[in-house]
Amino acid sequence: MKRVGLALLVVILLSVPACGESLTLVLDWFPNIDHLPLYVAQERGFFAEAGLKVNIVSPSETADALKLVAAGKSELGISYEPQVLVATSEKVPVTVVGRLIGHPLSTVLYIKGRGIGKPADLSGRPMGYTVAGMEDVLAKAFCDLNGIKDYKLVHLEFAIVPSLISGKVDSVMGGFRNYEVVELELQGYKPGYFALEEHGFPDYDELVVIANPQFVKENEKAIVSFRNALSKAIAEIKKDPQSALTDYFKAIPESDKKLERLALEKTLPFYAEDQNLSVDRWKTFADFALKVGLISRPVEVEPILWTE
Repeated sequence: MKRVGLALLVVILLSVPACGESLTLVLDWFPNIDHLPLYVAQERGFFAEAGLKVNIVSPSETADALKLVAAGKSELGISYEPQVLVATSEKVPVTVVGRLIGHPLSTVLYIKGRGIGKPADLSGRPMGYTVAGMEDVLAKAFCDLNGIKDYKLVHLEFAIVPSLISGKVDSVMGGFRNYEVVELELQGYKPGYFALEEHGFPDYDELVVIANPQFVKENEKAIVSFRNALSKAIAEIKKDPQSALTDYFKAIPESDKKLERLALEKTLPFYAEDQNLSVDRWKTFADFALKVGLISRPVEVEPILWTE
C-alpha cells in the first residue's frame, strides 16, 4: 500500500506543473473584453499547465505598463503598436513578445444623422482625440490623408461618448469599434466610424504583449510557454465565445455584463490569429509613423520583435 501510495504521489506531482515562474502582467487599461484571452488562460489553467503563475494588474494610466516593463518592475505588460513605436524611438527598452488584438480597433467615431457620411464631411468641424502625443498626431494624419480641411482638434482624455452626444465634437480619433460603438448604441444613438485601415493607414496590431528585454533574454522558455497558453486561449474563445465569457465574468464579477456581451460580438473577428509578429507588417507601420510625424526618427523593428 505504501509503495502504491508513493507511486501515485509521484504521478500526481509529475502531472502538476510547478508554478515557480511567477510573472506580473500590467494591463493597458481596466479589465475588458480586449483582455479576454488572458482571463481564459488564467481561469482554465493554461498558464498553470505551462508552469506559470501570472498576476494580472490594472494600471493607473495607459502608459504604466510600458514604464514598468521598461524599468524591470514588471515582466510583462499590454500596450499598443503605435505606443511601442513611440517608446522605441525614444530609446525606451521593451520587447514585443505576443499580441491580443491583431487589427486596429481604433477608429474615427461619429454619430449618424448629423451630416457625416464620408471623411470629407468632417471639414470645418471639431474632432476630438484621446491620448495626447499619439492620437492627435494620428488625427492630423487622418485628416491630411482624407482631404479634411479647417478642422479643430480637441483633447478629450477619454470622455469620448459624452463629448459626441453633447456635440462638443463631431468625431473622435481613438474611439474603439467594439466599446464606444456599443456604448452609443446602448444610449439610443446610431454610431458610425471610419476604419483607419480603410482610409490610408496600414493595418497593425492593436494590443500587444510587451516584456522587459533582459527578462526575455534570460527566460525564453517562459515566453514560449506564455505565448502557447495565449494561443490556446484564443482558440477556445473562437470555438465557444459564450463559455469564454462565463470565465471572464467569473474573473471580473463587477463587469457590466450587457456591455461586455455586446462588445465580445464586435471583438471576436479582431483577436490575433496567431502569435506571429510580422517584421514586414511592423516595418510598414513604422515607416508610416515616421512619415506622419508620430515618431521623429526611424525605428528598426526587427530587434524589438521576439520570434521563436
